[in-house]
Amino acid sequence: MSDNVPSGDAAFGVFFENIVNYVNQKTSGTPPAWSHIPQAESDKLKDAKNAWIAAYEQTKVPHTPVQTAEKNRVRKSSETFLREFINRFLRYAPVSNEDRDNMGIHNKKDRRSSVTVPTTSPQLTVDTGTRCRLIIYYKDEKSTRRGKPAGVHGIEVRWAILDHLPESIKELTNSAFDTNPPLTLEFDEQDRGKRVYMSGCWEIEREGEKGPPGAIVEAVIP
Repeated sequence: MSDNVPSGDAAFGVFFENIVNYVNQKTSGTPPAWSHIPQAESDKLKDAKNAWIAAYEQTKVPHTPVQTAEKNRVRKSSETFLREFINRFLRYAPVSNEDRDNMGIHNKKDRRSSVTVPTTSPQLTVDTGTRCRLIIYYKDEKSTRRGKPAGVHGIEVRWAILDHLPESIKELTNSAFDTNPPLTLEFDEQDRGKRVYMSGCWEIEREGEKGPPGAIVEAVIP
């Protein structure tokens, strides 16, 4: 894959562990070398890695189909988070090409892309048919087909659990990134019945440049 995330479970664990250790090294110290990464996001990265390792270890010994299914679920959610983290925090300065090489992350070519910044917005539709999960499909506002428009790398979906319709996109403090629909957001049992507000924007690979945000949509966590 373009971001070098391995497909095999064992290799994925090694890849994930290496990135976590490297990020921890760069965000430690005073001042941290990578102050653009909030501590809360670094902690989430570690938690996602630890969750994956725990689930994977259960399948390296005699195990049940339920444990295999749980391992696959955790792999999908932790990989989604890792890809989002890479695209948000590790693609561009102050992270260098050497840093990315050390983490095993693909370096983009230095030449400027001919792809232009999108001028259209995504339209989101949400499937609430699965407990504690929002499955988000998206399409361009000028298209009748699901998916991203030509030249677009992926979609950033900003979201937040709120008790009111936000007045500004700035109130959507969480972010998820996806390149192949649908995008899935997982929630805890105690979040059921709460309202999630979300908005998407297209993003090209060149320095993470984004198009305008789409309309804010609402969904209730099932």
